Amino acid sequence: MAAPLILASRSPRRRSLLRRAGFTLEIAVAQVDELATPHLSVRELTIANASRKAGVIARERMDAVVLAAETLVALEGKIIGKPRHLEEARETLRRLSDRVHEVCTGVSIVSGPHRKFVSFAEISRVRFRKLNERSIDDYLRKVDPLDKAGAYAAQGAGGEIIASIAGSFTNVVGLPMEATIEALAQFGIYPSRQCVSTGNSRAGVETGAGSRRKT
Repeated sequence: MAAPLILASRSPRRRSLLRRAGFTLEIAVAQVDELATPHLSVRELTIANASRKAGVIARERMDAVVLAAETLVALEGKIIGKPRHLEEARETLRRLSDRVHEVCTGVSIVSGPHRKFVSFAEISRVRFRKLNERSIDDYLRKVDPLDKAGAYAAQGAGGEIIASIAGSFTNVVGLPMEATIEALAQFGIYPSRQCVSTGNSRAGVETGAGSRRKT
């Protein structure tokens, strides 16, 4: 029998992606102060924070496989976090308007039963449409930006502000599902039903090869 899968995240988007793919999971939120170390790259920082979250829960649940993730947005190498208030969200969307930015999700999977871990990160490149004040206000009326890196979500009304995505679409949502499914298989964890789609492509969105590195 496979070990139970625990998602160490309160993100409803990651939970939904895993369940829609056919995984059965438990939720356990790790209370961890996230690193903001300037000498680390975005890729290194997302992996470091995901590993810290997974490690906390793995020490409590040695019987389980624990998955944690961290998603960051970067524009020209500078990290853009979650906005603290609506005006900061507006300013973030103004900065991203008509430009390409990177979305990096680091994933860490730790298993007590298997005595091993796998960590990787994936980067997608997102181009925004040219936004004016009206389009920004229209978007913010439909979406709560305060719990989202970069003040936006790719799903739902995201099509109103996103022109194209190069790489994994689900990575932008919060978890690169194709890579995650492959990684979980190393621990003997598979979807309970055949996964029809991991959501890595959709109509009207450019897709391409995302970058990935396992450590």
